[in-house]
Amino acid sequence: MATTHRLFFIWMIIYLISTNLSINVEGRFHFHKKQKSNKDSNKESPVYQSPAYPPTTPDPDDDPSNSSTDPCIFNVMSYGAVGDGSTDDTEAFRSAWKAACDVDSGVLLAPNGYSFTITSTIFSGPCKPGFVFQVDGVLMPPDGPDCWPKSDSAKQWLVFYLVDGMTFTGSGTIEGNGEQWWELPCKPHRGPHGTTLPGPCDSPALIRFFMSNNLVVSGLQIQNSPQFHMKFEGCNGVLIEKLSIFAPALSPNTDGIHIDNTKSVGIYNSLIANGDDCISIGPGSSDIDIENVTCGPSHGISIGSLGVHNSQACVSNITVRNAFIKNSDNGVRIKTWQGGMGSVTNINFEDIQMENVRNCIIIDQYYCYTKGCQNQTSAVFVNGVSYKNIKGTYDVRSPPIHFACSDAVACTNITLSEVELLPEMGEMVDDPFCWNAYGTLQTLTIPPISCLQDGEPQSLSESMTYGCN
Repeated sequence: MATTHRLFFIWMIIYLISTNLSINVEGRFHFHKKQKSNKDSNKESPVYQSPAYPPTTPDPDDDPSNSSTDPCIFNVMSYGAVGDGSTDDTEAFRSAWKAACDVDSGVLLAPNGYSFTITSTIFSGPCKPGFVFQVDGVLMPPDGPDCWPKSDSAKQWLVFYLVDGMTFTGSGTIEGNGEQWWELPCKPHRGPHGTTLPGPCDSPALIRFFMSNNLVVSGLQIQNSPQFHMKFEGCNGVLIEKLSIFAPALSPNTDGIHIDNTKSVGIYNSLIANGDDCISIGPGSSDIDIENVTCGPSHGISIGSLGVHNSQACVSNITVRNAFIKNSDNGVRIKTWQGGMGSVTNINFEDIQMENVRNCIIIDQYYCYTKGCQNQTSAVFVNGVSYKNIKGTYDVRSPPIHFACSDAVACTNITLSEVELLPEMGEMVDDPFCWNAYGTLQTLTIPPISCLQDGEPQSLSESMTYGCN
């Protein structure tokens, strides 16, 4: 029996030593381990509540003295950041950026438990390979227009320029402090109970990636932007996943993710609820894959607007699948201005669930901010749009399917299959709207669509692409 007790005692010592070693190793790689997958990405979005700042007690693992042992981690607290929610920490972030950007696999860390205020800033590359900007605390701009720089370059907050191969990630929050911007007396927007409230005027976009390639953005909560939450312009190779983007339903022009002149983009497993488009795709964009996105309340997922001021717009190879859109003005939308040129081609909307959406499926080639736009004789050519397995409920204030195509340039090769849209309440609106739209029904639809024209218009030619490849 004594021998048994001695063996058990020795075994326990070995177990405790090995456990302690594993804990130390886990702490050493605390800032590098991969985020767990968000299994709740498609669940119903929570009711938005603005959090209180500064947040909870700092995590001991995020103490600057703990990270100083790793030469790849550059904690902003070590560069003079205060993180009290009011002190301007801009210079600390700039210094930490420069240091982390100059080493391989550098990590700029904004630690948990602190709220950092920084002003409008351009973070420029190039950086060494493997650069990571990790936000585990809270990052925010100055609170309101009166505290904002007056220069034209300050119409944006965080700009990442020429940062190829960067990862922007973390478990923290990017808080936009947009409430005062939304109330500026410059642009009216629809308020509660049919009233009109003032809207944005030169409101800044929150996060902008410009001329940067091979980017990863993941894990963050981004909320209450004065205007667009996140923009990608002139980029190539972007992976966006596991984001949560929130703003009130009546916050004006608060697009979630805007893609402009950017190619090869994947947007996955994200939750977006805001006052404008969940995702908007601008001219010069192609090869975009969107999957497992929950959207709403919002203005839906939009391609456009395109062709404003008689400009050329080329958009191609866009796929949206396994999406859930709810309580939104629009579902999946293509919107172009009269007088534009170019083309929108090879667009696929597949396996999309709608819930209480006003315009579930819409192509609008008469897009206009006001009622004063004049008819013009050119348009962006829309060709090759597929809608497959689009089901759910619609708001009966307007038909759930709306194809308003240009008099001069018809929409062609529209296909629909397994489309079943029923009223959220009330009687069915059974008259989808079509104007100069050509395509085919591969299955019967609910509501029935009889207005789509067969074949192609006689005037159609290859020149209709207006120079787009």
